[in-house]
Amino acid sequence: MSDADELISFLDDAEPASSAEPMPAWKVAVIDDDPAVHEGTRFALYDYQLGGQGLDILSAHSAREGRKLLAEHPDIAVVLLDVVMETETAGLDLVGYIRNELRNETVRIILRTGQPGQAPERRVIVDYDINDYKAKTELTADKLFTSMTAALRSYQQLQRMVETRRGLEIIIEAASTLFDFRSMQRLAEGVLTQLASLLEVDCAGILVLREDGTDREHYSILAGSGCYRRFMEHEEEFDSERELRDVVRQACERRSHEFVDRRSVLYVRTGSGREVIVVLEAAKTLSETNRALVEVFSSRLSIAFDNVILYQQLQDANLRLEERVLKRTAELKSTNRRLSAQTAELRRANRFKTEILGTIAHDLKNPLGVIMGRSEMLSDLLVMQPAPESQIRDQIRHIRDSAKRLTGMVDSLISDAMNDALDITVRREPLDLAALVADVVEANRPLAERKEQTVAVLGPEALMTCGDQDRLWEAVDNLVSNAIKYSPREGLVRITLAREGTDSVVQVQDNGQGLSPEDVGRVFGRFQRLSAKPTAGESSTGLGLSIAKRIIDLHRGRISAQSPGPGQGATFTISIPDAE
Repeated sequence: MSDADELISFLDDAEPASSAEPMPAWKVAVIDDDPAVHEGTRFALYDYQLGGQGLDILSAHSAREGRKLLAEHPDIAVVLLDVVMETETAGLDLVGYIRNELRNETVRIILRTGQPGQAPERRVIVDYDINDYKAKTELTADKLFTSMTAALRSYQQLQRMVETRRGLEIIIEAASTLFDFRSMQRLAEGVLTQLASLLEVDCAGILVLREDGTDREHYSILAGSGCYRRFMEHEEEFDSERELRDVVRQACERRSHEFVDRRSVLYVRTGSGREVIVVLEAAKTLSETNRALVEVFSSRLSIAFDNVILYQQLQDANLRLEERVLKRTAELKSTNRRLSAQTAELRRANRFKTEILGTIAHDLKNPLGVIMGRSEMLSDLLVMQPAPESQIRDQIRHIRDSAKRLTGMVDSLISDAMNDALDITVRREPLDLAALVADVVEANRPLAERKEQTVAVLGPEALMTCGDQDRLWEAVDNLVSNAIKYSPREGLVRITLAREGTDSVVQVQDNGQGLSPEDVGRVFGRFQRLSAKPTAGESSTGLGLSIAKRIIDLHRGRISAQSPGPGQGATFTISIPDAE
């Protein structure tokens, strides 16, 4: 057989191309300064196919053109390279450029030389990163076919390794990225983005979630891209897409991945029992390498989704814990405030206890001393013969007066204690305030007569209001008795009744010693010792006005004191609102 016959004799062991999808051609670069070599190579390989892919032969007629060609086409699979072109080592220098500067380690380089002596085979194979060495005279059609097939298969395997490495790098990087997501939707969007990056193709995708234990036909759309993006805004449209729903349902029933033509269906079941289905529509059919990478990638999604679910559960638990802590903190603060208030109240009560003991010791000492002294005198008078009746009656009167004073003091202390009770209430009943004031004046008239004082009542004969008869009597009695007690002999006490809007008003005015500005500010306090003193030596516990204020407060009324100054008398005013 001649050399020409050998050039057109082929071994057709290439796989047939898929009729469904044309495969891209293998790119082969012929770099040689001999035009005949280019023509012969094209003629010998014009119908070459491997794996359903033909050849796209690119030509360069010098090392310089070869550099440009390789820079423009980084996906060249095989280079048929001459050694001697512009220089005796131009081809070898180009090998260094390809490997070192372009850093292209996958392209297969077949060195073809017509002058083997210029580049000895053993030295070249050792010193340069080439994949085959052929003399042009020995590269027949059969040997060219064999060398080309071996080189392409080697390139294909290297490409798969590169793709696998790149894919694994993406998966490793994606793992850390996906595990950083803290929401289900963001994670789902990240999955679609990483899959598109992994496959290096434009693809439309949808990620569907089915909760464990929920309606088996209820799906949640977590993310969508491309033509599926519309389901994110209009999830109800997913129900009308019967074909897509069937694909998702079948994946749940099958519980495995499925790769059909350009569609890939991924099934992931999380440790928490949830099911995640990813449907991808790619621009090309996935290679076996891509499918393997997708399966590896999918195997890590279960952990990522469970991580998000656990994070959300942890967040919910933290929120509930924070709410409980805030609630408990508020309760503790409220308890502390109550304890602080109770502590302050106890301290105040302790101070009052000390004050009341001092008051009792001071105020009760005088009448008790009178009683003791008069009792001894009475004993002496009773043994006299004959007994002096007039003197005995005087001693009995003094003892009775002192006992009444003691009784009044004890009554005031009892009233003050009752006013301190937390559960004290007043009755709201209709009453005639004018009649009540008349009764108070009548009760205090003996004391006023002893001091030759005049008590005048001005106002309507009847003044109806609502309140507690006994309590209001006590409050008005405190004001009237104080006015008499602090007014001089032959003084005047004026009591005025009036109606002001919805309020019933009682005003008690005297012409006694009056109040200093300091007295006005503390006159309604308990156990207050004012600058004014009773004009006839009457006793005072310092509780009367504080009792009166407490009673008026319980009636939601107002009580006030005014005085032009010391020596100019004082006016006390009570306002009682009508019942609502």
